[in-house]
Amino acid sequence: MAPLEITASRADPALLDLPWEQPLEDWPDEILAALPRGISRHVVRFARVSGRVLALKEIDHALARREYDMLKVLGRIGIPAVVPFAVISGRTTPQGDPLDAVLITRHLQFSLPYRAVFSQVSRQDTAHRLLDALAVLLVRLHLEGFYWGDVSLSNTLFRRDAGAFAAYIVDVETGSLHEQLSDGQRSYDLDLARTNIIGELMDLQAGDMIDPESDPVEVGDDLVRRYNDLWDALTAREQFSTDDRWRVSARIEKLNKLGFDVGELEITTDLDGTSLSIRPKVVDAGHHARRLMRLTGIDAQENQARRLLNDLDHYRAATEQQAEEEEFVAHEWLQRQYEPVVRAIPRGMRSKLEPPEFFHEVLEHKWFLSEERGADVSLDDTVRDYILTVLVHRPDEKSLVTTETSALPIIES
Repeated sequence: MAPLEITASRADPALLDLPWEQPLEDWPDEILAALPRGISRHVVRFARVSGRVLALKEIDHALARREYDMLKVLGRIGIPAVVPFAVISGRTTPQGDPLDAVLITRHLQFSLPYRAVFSQVSRQDTAHRLLDALAVLLVRLHLEGFYWGDVSLSNTLFRRDAGAFAAYIVDVETGSLHEQLSDGQRSYDLDLARTNIIGELMDLQAGDMIDPESDPVEVGDDLVRRYNDLWDALTAREQFSTDDRWRVSARIEKLNKLGFDVGELEITTDLDGTSLSIRPKVVDAGHHARRLMRLTGIDAQENQARRLLNDLDHYRAATEQQAEEEEFVAHEWLQRQYEPVVRAIPRGMRSKLEPPEFFHEVLEHKWFLSEERGADVSLDDTVRDYILTVLVHRPDEKSLVTTETSALPIIES
């Protein structure tokens, strides 16, 4: 038998206990974790190793190693992507027949493939919310010079983000990184995304998972519009007279509201110095998430961070501390508002939602109860009611265990 080769940044000896001499599709159920899977051209399985859940994909060795390296690069530049764990190569059967290598990535906690999202969330705008997230991810990739080459819902995982979703790239088998993408490369990626998504939504319609009256072509076209609108907002050149220099700050503020920071801005004047031209050269996503992390230490998705910061601003006004240092008020808000709420989650329910998403949903529930009762409902009463009437019925999403996405309960979100 040929020697087994393990490439990993942190090799886990427990990997040696797995039955690498068997094809993945033949692995026994007792060592697998039954998590919802997306559609893949390769065999994909999940296994629990040393207390963590790992995703295993059987693939050609050269492709596995290339994808492992590419995922590491995307992680270093801050792109939302699954984290590579190891590549297993040199696999053979007991009879000496060669087997493909296995790419191992960490399971992304609290994430769902798109089919699980549609089976679990029964809102009509689910497709549009997913496409919003995918458009943001694709723009971020293209800004970094990454050509995906296989854009689809199937190659993406989604995490809840304060009523919206955040998208993470899963499959980068066909991807390549360039110094800068041409308009043609971006257009091809975008057209491929539209084509794949239309096909995926038609497949969902055939399985009665989305409204049969909805138009997949219209949804696919909407992705293109959303991508182009965001791309233009982040990269378009803007011209104005030198008397309107305030528009420089306004452009930066607009990008901040979209969730992006401006790392570098190109400003030029015309020959007679009467007009200015500005164009963002470097933009970084995660404006609100970084600000929340700096103020409170809370690691959250972008929309979650935006919602928590809004609550922090409300708390600051309600306690008449507008003149106080922001960091001081944030520390007080963390101790008096955020932490008591997330600590109230029963231990057995903590795998249902991430703490920032739980806090967001409690705020939503507070508004709903207050409207229903015609009076302001306290945060403590809201938390108790939410846990007893809503959270108790939610499935665990930290590592959602099910073999069929159709078996997931419907959750209004």
